[in-house]
Amino acid sequence: MAVKDLGPLQMCLGGEWVGASNGATQTVVNPATEEVIATVPSASAADVDGAVAAARRALDGAWGRMSARDRGRLVWKIGQQLMTRADEVARLETLHNGKPIFESRQIDIPSAAECFEYYAGWADKIQGETIPVKGPYFAYTLREPVGVCGLIVPWNFPLVIAAWKLGPALACGNTVVLKPSPETPLTALALAKLAAEAGLPEGVLNVVPGPGPGCGDALVAHPLVRKISFTGSTATGTGIMKAAADGIKRVSLELGGKSPNIVFDDADLELCVEKTVWSVFYNAGQDCCARSRILVHRKIHDRFVEQLVARTKKFVVGHPEKKGTQIGPIISRRQYDKVAGYIAAGKAEGAKLLCGGTRPKGVPPKGHYLSPAVFAGADDNMQIVREEIFGPVLAVIPFKDEAEAIRLANDSAYGLSASLWTRDVGRVLRVTRAVQSGVISVNTSSSVHLEAPFGGYKGSGLGRELGLKALDLYSEVKNVFISNV
Repeated sequence: MAVKDLGPLQMCLGGEWVGASNGATQTVVNPATEEVIATVPSASAADVDGAVAAARRALDGAWGRMSARDRGRLVWKIGQQLMTRADEVARLETLHNGKPIFESRQIDIPSAAECFEYYAGWADKIQGETIPVKGPYFAYTLREPVGVCGLIVPWNFPLVIAAWKLGPALACGNTVVLKPSPETPLTALALAKLAAEAGLPEGVLNVVPGPGPGCGDALVAHPLVRKISFTGSTATGTGIMKAAADGIKRVSLELGGKSPNIVFDDADLELCVEKTVWSVFYNAGQDCCARSRILVHRKIHDRFVEQLVARTKKFVVGHPEKKGTQIGPIISRRQYDKVAGYIAAGKAEGAKLLCGGTRPKGVPPKGHYLSPAVFAGADDNMQIVREEIFGPVLAVIPFKDEAEAIRLANDSAYGLSASLWTRDVGRVLRVTRAVQSGVISVNTSSSVHLEAPFGGYKGSGLGRELGLKALDLYSEVKNVFISNV
């Protein structure tokens, strides 16, 4: 499924592949070469209306009448179809996103497929309950689909995050309109084709590529859309929440982060350094969970920084399809310039750049390549410490004791994820309770497990994706009373 194999790159509305109603298009650029690799429709408000209408018809049609078990079988088949075409879809993901091909093939595609398989198993286990109530009544609850769901996914993990939302939404019996990022629409379109091949009825999954203004805004505001799930920046999420309020829509938001990585003096330093660099520089640092605020106990600060810099310098930055590449390009020129601006600000504010932050030697002449950057001598008032950079940049900050570590960790507008490195079980219990974060990893940097809830505190969002908790986002609870008099 190379770009040329997708056929005319059109959007999916009600099972039909069509262009934008007004003829508008948008180009897709390969961040590794800065070359245009595809042209896709740019959906308008009218196109969104058509997609929502198709989703509503499907909800009222065969999909709405389908048994939960049969629905689960179809969701399972989507995952199977994805793995059958794994190599082709992985190449598409790398082409429009720039992540190394081994990440797309070995991590992203299997993770997305597993998500469909996991939620397929839940489809016929979404149950109500019987409730003892006062009086001559029998009371029970039903779990029903919310309705038409608008799913808005970002460019950093286009396929994986689409699966996070689609899996539980479909398992609960909803229909969806999926809006991929303008930078990375290719795997969303491929997924719609694979879902159709799996037998998903027409109109259940609609894909409208387009910008936030016009396309995204129309989806959020549409009166027939009952649920919005958004992953992206905190600023955009705030706007979505305000707009959705007019329609009393359900909203779940997975937003930005500035995650702390707390390293105590009894940590396994070698393991900590290895996991830390990957937690920040994976996907070129374009990860809302990146542990980019490194809080290190003063006793081990210098030794930690020395090892951290040495390990960071070993990363191979290069073309994402080249064997051995560990870090690919940043998604776009705009994002590259933003990251470069933060590096300049860090130096201007007095932090010491110990390595990286420049275009590496040996990379292709075009493409948005940046070597991973390590700052020391930072404090919690600097931009590089307080603001989400979304690029391969980290800052190390020393602390003197547990209380200061907790204070620094919580001194943030965000609260998505955190890591804690210590051998002291008592400290683990105290610090994990005190740190304001939706996910806390102890002696690891792992943030996401399919079976466990994922989401943040404060400016990092509302609601929890993945695990059993995700089903709550896509189902309504109906309470039924029956008189036995």
